[in-house]
Amino acid sequence: MEKKNGGCGSETCPVTKCMDVIGWKWKIPLLYALSHGVNRFGALERYFDNISKQMLTKELRELEADGIISREIFPEIPPRVEYTITPLGETLFPIIDAMSEWWKKQTKIPE
Repeated sequence: MEKKNGGCGSETCPVTKCMDVIGWKWKIPLLYALSHGVNRFGALERYFDNISKQMLTKELRELEADGIISREIFPEIPPRVEYTITPLGETLFPIIDAMSEWWKKQTKIPE
């Protein structure tokens, strides 16, 4: 099979570019948690058993930089920070829902 310019693995592959934005391990679960009302750093940290503070911070910053989530700092003492999904991020919900449904069908999890 002849390799074409722009094939997957290249910088122009749409699937690779999408995975760069929504991530490989933590970003989809983070979006899932945010969509279910877990929106503060400490709550997100408790929601996931095995994510480090450094990794959580990195993933949240990347999602924010890509316009998938927004971060709001409330002028309180101590400062309160909340994360919300942006309209662009909401466009990922059908993908996340499809992934969830696929898994439920594969493992026969009741709805």
